[in-house]
Amino acid sequence: QVQLVESGGGLVQAGGSLRLSCAASLRTFSRYTMGWFRQAPGKEREFVAGISWSGGSTYYADSVKGRFTISRDNDKNTVYLQMNSLKPEDTAVYYCAATPLPYRRTIPSEYNYWGQGTQVTVSS
Repeated sequence: QVQLVESGGGLVQAGGSLRLSCAASLRTFSRYTMGWFRQAPGKEREFVAGISWSGGSTYYADSVKGRFTISRDNDKNTVYLQMNSLKPEDTAVYYCAATPLPYRRTIPSEYNYWGQGTQVTVSS
């Protein structure tokens, strides 16, 4: 059974930083494109960042570009999201997701596996 487990969420003041982690039980983790999504109350789930199988290519939503960094460690079956200069509008539940489809997937329906989510709250 595939499991994705996020951690690292919490409450932070505007301008602060958080680092999210997602540990995956995928047997062939290095063959999955990984993504981070977020969902705020009353809003649809939106793409935040994605990373290719090898980690050599990354892509971001315009709203987080320059502030967030996605990375992965294929030896540890883990993907990370470093979030800097956080803003109140970044407040949401953050989800990691995995898909066997190749690079640059930004639509939730393209992802097969999802974590349970971790809450990030940014106070002003």
